[in-house]
Amino acid sequence: MQAFWLALQFLTRIPVPDTGPAAPRRLGQSALYYPAVGLLVGLLLALLAAALAGGPHLVGAALVLAAWVLVTGGLHLDGLADCADAWVGGYGDRERSLRIMKDPSSGPIAVCVLLLLLLLKFAAIEAMLAEQRYAPLLLAPVLGRAAILLLMCSTAYVNPHGLAAKLLEQFPADAARWPIAASAVLGWAVLGWPPLLAAGLVLVWLRRSAIARVGGCTGDVYGAAVELVETAVITAAAFQ
Repeated sequence: MQAFWLALQFLTRIPVPDTGPAAPRRLGQSALYYPAVGLLVGLLLALLAAALAGGPHLVGAALVLAAWVLVTGGLHLDGLADCADAWVGGYGDRERSLRIMKDPSSGPIAVCVLLLLLLLKFAAIEAMLAEQRYAPLLLAPVLGRAAILLLMCSTAYVNPHGLAAKLLEQFPADAARWPIAASAVLGWAVLGWPPLLAAGLVLVWLRRSAIARVGGCTGDVYGAAVELVETAVITAAAFQ
């Protein structure tokens, strides 16, 4: 269970038991539980949405979105903001882009991107509440975190001093195909192909863009993948 608690501790602000120092092997294995953590986050969001469905939908959507941000501590939003600043301010220069991604401050481009993404999420959540559809809220966090595993398996990590560097040293890439496949099959079975296709297209674009800009992935790219895939899933689901 230590690997799961490590994943939950890293990806959320949910309190976890103290399991002592983490062995490098357990740290690598913790990534396999990212979709499971996403399922827990999705379950909390779906239950909250169901509880608020009888009230004003706009207020309910705002509360669900606030809970979504709070439960993750804004971790993935920070990654998206850093990528937005680097993609624009880096002028295509790899080293400049990496320096910008390490800068904790956010520029106007990052603020605009975050506002647009949160607006899309808010509108999609409101549509879910109006139709009393909660499956997209349940599965969007699963697919978002499965996207991290897919990037870990397919794309070089280019920041040797990043938070994920030690994890990737012990990351069991062969075993990761099972949670990735399970997440995709579950998403297709429950949501159908449009949300899954939207998530896939967004992830392909992000991966190609990251390779072109910085030569691969960083922790910020992983965070951006979570946010963009989640948004693509619930936005596409809103049109079904």
